[in-house]
Amino acid sequence: MANFLDPLLLGLVEGITEFLPVSSTGHLLIAEHWLGHRSDVFNVVIQAGAILAVVLIYRQRLWDLATGLSQPENRDYAAKLTVAFLITAVLGFAATRLGYKLPESITPVAWALIMGGVWMLVAEWFAARKPDRTEVTWTVAVLVGLAQVVAAVFPGTSRSAATIFVALLAGTSNRAAATEFAFLVGIPTMFAASGYELLKAFKAHDVHEDWTALAIAFVVSLVTAFVAVRWLLGYIRTHRFTPFAIYRIVVGGALLVALPAGV
Repeated sequence: MANFLDPLLLGLVEGITEFLPVSSTGHLLIAEHWLGHRSDVFNVVIQAGAILAVVLIYRQRLWDLATGLSQPENRDYAAKLTVAFLITAVLGFAATRLGYKLPESITPVAWALIMGGVWMLVAEWFAARKPDRTEVTWTVAVLVGLAQVVAAVFPGTSRSAATIFVALLAGTSNRAAATEFAFLVGIPTMFAASGYELLKAFKAHDVHEDWTALAIAFVVSLVTAFVAVRWLLGYIRTHRFTPFAIYRIVVGGALLVALPAGV
């Protein structure tokens, strides 16, 4: 039972945090500090479970976009998604080729949680004073692509937080519209990143997994991400992101106080 408890807990952490603006990478790193380090393949596969949950939630929207490209508004939206993804893919690949690797210590994650929380509070304040706009401009698309790169480079930043709040500040001031664009562009981005990591691991013959434990974590991540995203999409229609910002600041501060320096 104990062998399956750890992957179950990691699947829960990934599923709950992947699309909430609190940083799944940071939370997995924190969880692995106590539950034991996992391979890149393990983390990539359970992330794919969370991504699949979003595909299921947005399946009708994705289908409408794919089958409605004859309509100018759909072509425009799909083009902006594509540009945001390509910016992330090109710059993210460049960072990988330059040898960038996420740190495995918790201290930088704690600081990123705090700074990200403060930034969210400031960004929310400015976004609330903008007129309600659902349009996704080309500026928003470009900045969302860049924000995904920043989130990939700095653990604890949170891809969803970075992209949603960049969209809010850059012109898509409607929370639901900003969140939808951020989540949709995250689908190809994270599937591509997951596929790349898996391919790299298999080519290096560096795959030694407990597949049963991995399957449990994948399913748990899928189910919990589905529930978390459905809840979030309803929540943001009438609420701000402020509680998530406060949560980040509190957790980051607690980690800095509780953990020895350099951990």
